[in-house]
Amino acid sequence: MNPSLEKIILDTRQARHILDVELIQNLWSGYGELTRVITDNGSLIAKIIKFPTAQDHPRGWATNIGHERKKKSYRVEKNWYTSLEGVARARMATGLASGHVGDQEYILLEDLQSSGFVTRSNLDWQEVEWCLSWLAHFHRHYMGYSTKGLWSIGTYWHLATRPEELKALTDMALKKAAPKIDNKLNAAKHRTIVHGDAKLDNFLFNDDEAAAVDFQYVGGGVGIKDVAYFMGSIFAEDELQDYEAHVLDTYFKYLGLPEVEKEWRALYPLAWCDFYRFLQGWSPGHWKINSYSERMREQALKCL
Repeated sequence: MNPSLEKIILDTRQARHILDVELIQNLWSGYGELTRVITDNGSLIAKIIKFPTAQDHPRGWATNIGHERKKKSYRVEKNWYTSLEGVARARMATGLASGHVGDQEYILLEDLQSSGFVTRSNLDWQEVEWCLSWLAHFHRHYMGYSTKGLWSIGTYWHLATRPEELKALTDMALKKAAPKIDNKLNAAKHRTIVHGDAKLDNFLFNDDEAAAVDFQYVGGGVGIKDVAYFMGSIFAEDELQDYEAHVLDTYFKYLGLPEVEKEWRALYPLAWCDFYRFLQGWSPGHWKINSYSERMREQALKCL
């Protein structure tokens, strides 16, 4: 670890010594690493970003457009943690510091593990409900908020940021409909701040609630996009139809905004199809491309 960053970490923790550094994971496409730094006065999470000179995308999308999108995503995340305010019943890690040293950028965060939060690879319904409650309270809190410093349109698959994937799309009907779907989602009357990558991997759990991490693609939009994407991250193909009504009813129960519910329920197939459009261009053989997604595609196209 860079000695200057070590000093910043020690100062941030008001500690004297770093006892251990644990690699949690490498960042996507070789852009750095996420580590847990343990000091003699507690731990923190260090997101260390180093932009590669040669890009190596796992699925072959190593282009300048993708590079610039990733660079902006880290700026957005730093802005998010700088301006973060607490949201009741939507727990997030507290941002502790951010900046750059040499050719590295860093974001230092509260270590949620030290507060009893852990990751889960499989969820029971109680834990699913905690995630839906988190999303609902997050969306309700940020209803109508400015997106200054964030993505004007959140989510990492937003159409304007994915021209190459759209070009690669072979479903001509969906390709033609993509701008119309995007426009309908963006023209919604009720807009909030969306997490933008609300998958299972980005939630942690204690005995009472869920917490969320990874705010690289936080920005404006309709909350139902987060809900649809979350569903796709936790349910298998044969479960999606069975759980759809229960998930939506639970989310809107916690949201507690009838006018918003009416609009966002109608946009659910469009939100699902918006991600499906990205996936079909980005990775046509992906496991999330299934019969349920095809049904959502058909429903979305009928809505236009």
